[in-house]
Amino acid sequence: MAKKPSMGRQKIKIAKIEVKNHLQVTFSKRRSGLFKKATGKAFSFGHPNVESLVNRFLAQKPKNPNNNNNNSNNFLHMIEADQRNANALELNLQLSRILDEVEMEKKRGESLDNMRKENVKNYWWESPVEKLGLHELEQLRDAMEDLKRIVVSEQTTMINHVNSNFGYFHGVF
Repeated sequence: MAKKPSMGRQKIKIAKIEVKNHLQVTFSKRRSGLFKKATGKAFSFGHPNVESLVNRFLAQKPKNPNNNNNNSNNFLHMIEADQRNANALELNLQLSRILDEVEMEKKRGESLDNMRKENVKNYWWESPVEKLGLHELEQLRDAMEDLKRIVVSEQTTMINHVNSNFGYFHGVF
């Protein structure tokens, strides 16, 4: 089966994607680029101090940039902010790895489904009866008759066993 030629990169209309599956596929394709932009550009928010941005984001009071008396305190806050950024980056990387694993498992599931569908083609007796040919229908009939004989034989054996035990327990034996 020949692969369809790609249409290449094209301009797309920006609109809300309504179908959930399409939304997930689009996000999974663009996820790594989005995370790179979100974690790698702390200064693109219009403020030169990452600490004040993080503090504002975490709903803490912003530090006064004109107060030089607390240089060591500011240094510690900067280290804490760097640590928070590193933690956020690590969590984003973990999330990316987990999402990639989920995507691989989905593909693996789809592959297993395809293999199962192929196996149904190989095992004719699992196909719908309407799709079987005369030869397969005759084989199926013979197999079902054999199965019926085996079931009747097992049923008779079980009934005889129950009856013999019933007589033993009621003093008839």
